[in-house]
Amino acid sequence: MERQQIQTYLNSNKERFLNELLDLLRIPSISARAEHKSDMNKTADAIKQRLIEAGADKVEICQTKGYPVVYGEKIIDPSKPTVVVYGHYDVQPADPLDLWDSPPFEPVIKKTEVHPEGAIFARGSCDDKGQMYMHVKAFEIMMKTNTLPCNVKFMIEGEEEVGSPSLGPWIIENKEKLKGDIILISDTSIIANDIPSIDSGLRGLAYMEVEVTGPNRDLHSGVYGGAVANPVNILCKMIASCHDENNHITVPGFYDKVQELSAEERAEMAKAPFNLEDYKKDLDINEERGEKGYSSNERTGIRPTLDVNGIWGGYTGEGAKTVLPSKAFAKISMRLVPNQSSKEISDLFIKHFESIAPKSVKVKVTAHHGGEPVVVPITSKGFLAASKAMEETYGKKPVPTRSGGSIPIVALFKKELGMDSILFGFGLDSDALHSPNEHYGVFNYYKGIETIPLFYKYFTV
Repeated sequence: MERQQIQTYLNSNKERFLNELLDLLRIPSISARAEHKSDMNKTADAIKQRLIEAGADKVEICQTKGYPVVYGEKIIDPSKPTVVVYGHYDVQPADPLDLWDSPPFEPVIKKTEVHPEGAIFARGSCDDKGQMYMHVKAFEIMMKTNTLPCNVKFMIEGEEEVGSPSLGPWIIENKEKLKGDIILISDTSIIANDIPSIDSGLRGLAYMEVEVTGPNRDLHSGVYGGAVANPVNILCKMIASCHDENNHITVPGFYDKVQELSAEERAEMAKAPFNLEDYKKDLDINEERGEKGYSSNERTGIRPTLDVNGIWGGYTGEGAKTVLPSKAFAKISMRLVPNQSSKEISDLFIKHFESIAPKSVKVKVTAHHGGEPVVVPITSKGFLAASKAMEETYGKKPVPTRSGGSIPIVALFKKELGMDSILFGFGLDSDALHSPNEHYGVFNYYKGIETIPLFYKYFTV
């Protein structure tokens, strides 16, 4: 396959490729909210149609207990390798809406300092509709130019943003259908548009919800304050006690199985470009903060964490209401590193959090979804193919990195399907994933479409 063929077809279809993505982004496919069920189904139908138009022989919408999986395939020769493409069409809720500069489901393209060629501002533009759709268009290019060198299967789900509860059972039921040699995923990022990188690992996840109950009803804070436990005060103290003065997590046994990297491995990680001043400027913070003894890249890539994702209780409306709340709540996530188990860490957290509660309150801890950490060998055939493809289109060899994020289903792919996953992302960490004003560079979108066919080329040689 010649790169020139890819570029020629891409250049003549850029406007259509972009408009198709914008149409997809206009559908509010929010998996976390039941009122968007019709939008979810509409998005699945749209992806099915685009796969058919791109040249897939067999495309179907596979029902699950939750939202459907869109499956498609093109088998050119059963004796050739098979690439299985994974992506997701669901998106995060757009709240808080008032912090968006433009409506989240009315995509607009604006130039930014980071994206001088323009960025698509919309919920799901980077995570993951924009990155998922690159694969559909790359497949189209290979089909229309008669350059597809191997078999390809698509597995596009609708529940990744809520922990993929239905995908696991569906995979187990469809192992034969999903047989392949490698999983290709674009749901991660690169260091910068002039510094390509490929993630060689993902952190795992243990997600919890805690409920602290004091009195049997909300109380007048003047009549009862000082004599009855305030669940909000107590919850805040309990959470604060989960870190020591060095930001080390205090849950007993939390670090027992953490895999420590050698000095040599840490030195290799340190070669990845990182500018602390730019980092602070981008986030508008005065200083970084994290576990003592580790760099920012290490804290987000090879170290486990415990963070509050949300906390509430009592009166939060306009004006004042002097109430002593009956209950307080928090959602807490722990990012995990190799050798840590989401089930074991969840159990350790529950035991610890219940043990530190004073007798004046009752505590309930619920474990929600979780996922296991993953490491991909950088010497594997798939990783090397991705590296060669990026080197050809970016003009420089990509840097191996460790992602701080989690894609829980990746560990399941390895366990149930026996395939490694190549984390072939093209977004940027600054693209405001899960935040107001999420965006995805037009340059990144086209660069991904140009690069993906070269992965197929190098994977099949």
